[in-house]
Amino acid sequence: MSCVLACVVKPLAYISLPLLVFRSVASSTPAGRYCWRLTVFLGSLVVVSTWGLVVAVGMTLIGRRTDVNYVVARTFYAIASYALDITVEVEGEEHLQTRPAVMVGNHQSMLDILYLGRMFPRKASIMAKKELQLSPLGPWMYMSGAVFVDRGNSSRAHKSLEAAGEEMKAKGISLMMYPEGTRHSQEEPSLLPFKKGAFHLAVQAGIPIIPVVCENYWRIYHKGVFDTGTIKLRVLPPIPTASLTAADVSDLAARVRDEMLDTLREISVKVVIAEKSTGIQGTTPEPSSTVAELEEDEGPAVTNEVLSGVPETPSETTSESSEFIKAARGLKMDGSVSEYAAETDDEGNVLVGRRDH
Repeated sequence: MSCVLACVVKPLAYISLPLLVFRSVASSTPAGRYCWRLTVFLGSLVVVSTWGLVVAVGMTLIGRRTDVNYVVARTFYAIASYALDITVEVEGEEHLQTRPAVMVGNHQSMLDILYLGRMFPRKASIMAKKELQLSPLGPWMYMSGAVFVDRGNSSRAHKSLEAAGEEMKAKGISLMMYPEGTRHSQEEPSLLPFKKGAFHLAVQAGIPIIPVVCENYWRIYHKGVFDTGTIKLRVLPPIPTASLTAADVSDLAARVRDEMLDTLREISVKVVIAEKSTGIQGTTPEPSSTVAELEEDEGPAVTNEVLSGVPETPSETTSESSEFIKAARGLKMDGSVSEYAAETDDEGNVLVGRRDH
């Protein structure tokens, strides 16, 4: 009994006490809460990564290395989801049973690892550049079934994609790729232009593309904010590529992006952006009763009449109305007022319900 206390209980107590104190102090401020939850997330990632080494060795020995990512992903999701109180709801998960396939997803931040942990299917892996084979991650990536691609030049890259496609078909595995090429996160849902590597791979191999769309989770996670909540994920039906050629890749990429963007906007929580003032600084004065009567009686055309009557030199104005005239002249000269008294853009298009981004 004393041996158990010495070897297990005491070390746990020594580790837990500082963590509990840190959590108590950190949770008292928004910045502290963010730091605490980020620490929990990264800590979970380190623990599961260590566990993943053991899983990779064991499953490779029994001939199931293509399921390593599935086991590690589900383990991470179980731990991190519970610790952070973030749930991922998946719609259309049955489409992930289509194999082999190229899965393409939108990439927002490192929190994407959480939704990957929830949706990553069996017999699926990732694509990595060939140089990583010689890195410390190389052995683990090999044991987890990663497909390595030589991106040194376009000729070798083309051959590598072709070889990767043949390997996917031979082993019946799927690959997860991010066609945006980098992380992209902002308050309103959007996507960067897609790179075409994933689509070239799918067309060359004649295997379908499966779009995976994660809602915009800005409200839950961005710099300085790390909250709890539910993240929606929608897997779209597979898009066949068997009848396509390299000439169709650009159109295919554009079509997939359009479908993903429409879905992203549909499933994301609607965000109302506060309109920023882009006009004259300060409080806009209330129009005089005379101007209000003119606008009411004459309609939109009065705006240009009023502006056309603004003198071009300050000497022609009275001191009482100089500020109003300066403001009106400025609107007239920069074209920001149309003949219908509406705001216009640089090309003269009338903007209705404009919001600054």
